[in-house]
Amino acid sequence: MNTDELINQARNIAQRLTTGVSQEKRTAFTVACEFLRQYAGEKSSFYKRIAPLPTHPVHTDSTATEASFILIAFMNYLEAGLKDSVSPERKAQIDVVSELLSQANALLADKSIHPAAPAVLIGATLEEFLRTWIDAKGLSLGKRKPGMESYVEVLRENDLITKQDSKDITSWAGIRNSAAHGDWESVQNREKIALMLQGVNLFMRQRSGE
Repeated sequence: MNTDELINQARNIAQRLTTGVSQEKRTAFTVACEFLRQYAGEKSSFYKRIAPLPTHPVHTDSTATEASFILIAFMNYLEAGLKDSVSPERKAQIDVVSELLSQANALLADKSIHPAAPAVLIGATLEEFLRTWIDAKGLSLGKRKPGMESYVEVLRENDLITKQDSKDITSWAGIRNSAAHGDWESVQNREKIALMLQGVNLFMRQRSGE
């Protein structure tokens, strides 16, 4: 969802929380919790405020009212453009991975170095970019083990990357794994690694502000 869609969705849920009958309010509260978990993030103050609210029927009205206030605060946050801003910490992380890609480019240009070396570095840089992106969004891996595949699944589930992005990342991860495990024939084509570098670099630039 884009920002306008998120705001409209939050407004609709808040309205259901304040105008519905008891059962509708309880249902809307469940929807509100999941909405904030997905789009604000489990580590966000919005989700942390709404998650512990009492769910017993006797508290329905007060819980619904408090939940609506939290949603309104989230709407204000979105309208202020804060969700799309890049924190200094995230900016520093992006600078680091950008520098690593520059190093990979230098390795690739050095004909005395096997293309496997920059391939491994590009893959590791991409994995770090995905990991820090997930951290910045406050997303959880759940029971998944940290790694490229898990990062792709979480980002896809939260609509942060497209199906084509998933395919591209899986392909790049495959090249990195071949290089890391000594499958030299699969990574001896320097042009193939150059295309990988270009693709990863473009992907990172396009998503550095998200």
